[in-house]
Amino acid sequence: MTSGPKRCAMSDAAGRTLWEWRVGLRYIRARTSNRFVSFISSISMLGVALGVAVLIVVLSVMNGFESELRSRILSMTSHGSVLGYESGLADWAEARDRVEANPRVLGAAPFVEGEGLLLHAGRSSGVMVRGILPAEEDKVSGISGNLVSGALTDLRPGGYGIVLGSALARELGLSLGDRAVLAISQGVVTPAGLVPRMRRFTVAGIFEAGMYEFDRGFAFVHVEDAAKLFGLGDRVSGLKLSVTDLFEAPEVVREAARAVGGPLYVTDWTRQHANFFRSIQLTKRMMFTILLLVVAVAAFNIVSTLVMVVKGKQGDIAILRTMGATPGAIMRVFIVQGSLIGILGTLGGLALGVLIATNIETLVHGLERLANTQFLAPDVYFMSDLPAEVQPADLAKICGTAVVLSIVSTLYPAWRAARTQPAEALRHE
Repeated sequence: MTSGPKRCAMSDAAGRTLWEWRVGLRYIRARTSNRFVSFISSISMLGVALGVAVLIVVLSVMNGFESELRSRILSMTSHGSVLGYESGLADWAEARDRVEANPRVLGAAPFVEGEGLLLHAGRSSGVMVRGILPAEEDKVSGISGNLVSGALTDLRPGGYGIVLGSALARELGLSLGDRAVLAISQGVVTPAGLVPRMRRFTVAGIFEAGMYEFDRGFAFVHVEDAAKLFGLGDRVSGLKLSVTDLFEAPEVVREAARAVGGPLYVTDWTRQHANFFRSIQLTKRMMFTILLLVVAVAAFNIVSTLVMVVKGKQGDIAILRTMGATPGAIMRVFIVQGSLIGILGTLGGLALGVLIATNIETLVHGLERLANTQFLAPDVYFMSDLPAEVQPADLAKICGTAVVLSIVSTLYPAWRAARTQPAEALRHE
């Protein structure tokens, strides 16, 4: 008995909603009497689109920079490390077996690490020396994939070969097969006094990680040669680990240390390069907040647009009111109009931002060739490319915020329209 009235009520509600949308959409389109208002609407829509696009591009570049930085760091280092206390780690083979028994550990490899001074042809440069076991290094890092000449297998025990970064090799004028002297701070007592411990090494390979910090400051030698140079004997500095989930590295490294036992130091990629990633996250939040103001300014331009529309449509509003339209319906008409401006601008900005972000490297390289300059100096920004990574979560956050700001900006003009008195408006027509 009540299904008929309910259907009628639903039909009436749907009809009211439909005409509110139709009127709101009609007010956006240009007509002879309101082309200026339509132009302002277009400008507001364009402003929202540009603000959203810029925000998408900037956050995508920040995401790409973080992802590229992380991948380049992890291509040269491990997910985590377990280091021996003071004198190094003895019986590393047994410790490696215990660590690799953990199902969350993909592999472990020994290493020796220390600082040195590389000298060649009257030039010198400080360098971080890392002794590795070539046969097992691929389990924990991607150094071999970054080699531009030579091979890790050319590092043989007693051969005193060295693999240098490309920037370091250029700095010292070294190429494959050249010989250089590596000196460390540990001294040797001689009749002439205390002199630094030195050894002549042959360049066995050159790598290029694409990150200036590594290409300029790292050198790799065989783990046995490094142990002899730093006076560790049969010991190593520690074990490098590769884990199944890099974001679980802090927890897995502690588990590995407990499995080895004894006094140990533990570290992981999140600690070693924490400042890099903290600064990126901080910059990303600041850029989002600052650029969101651009979107907000464009969104609140809708206020002026709707105020002019309300002023010019006083007669229409009065007629709608006399035909039975409620103040709430009038308010919804202008909310629809302003919201459509914001939604269309947001969709346009979404398309433009994604298009630019996915082609940013091509655009940057084209501008560099056109201007005959390099925008990203590798010694300052750690990389020479401008990567971008579009993340759906960022798109949702940006577009959602832009739409909300657009809707909020419609409330005041819509409220003023709803307060229009029919008799007062028609008296001036």
